Amino acid sequence: MKNLLPSLTNSAKGRYLLVGGTVYVIELLVIVMAQHLGASSVAAVAISFWVGLVISFILQKLVTFNDRRTHHKVLLPQVLAVTVLVLWNFGFTILVTKLLTSIAPVITRTIALLITTIWNFYLYKTRIFKQP
Repeated sequence: MKNLLPSLTNSAKGRYLLVGGTVYVIELLVIVMAQHLGASSVAAVAISFWVGLVISFILQKLVTFNDRRTHHKVLLPQVLAVTVLVLWNFGFTILVTKLLTSIAPVITRTIALLITTIWNFYLYKTRIFKQP
């Protein structure tokens, strides 16, 4: 167990999972809090999605892929690419939530997140945060 954290942080995949797991916990807390405040399942998942997105983009860029480039010629295309990906992920997440309304929203968000995690890592690594 002692060697688990260093081994996770030594690779992009490990850091990706660590950052993703942290953001996942934050999203679940947002879902629970939003529902406690009266939000519907779909609204709670939608709110958690956007909160998680902002935190995830910053951490994935800086921590997972060690991409410190902030020049507008680099950052603008990254933000645009992530925006398109996010809109796709958002629609997919809401669709999964709608299709599985009989299941708790925490579970539907988890299902959608597991699926999107796979294609997001690939696109982040090979396209969005790929450095020359």
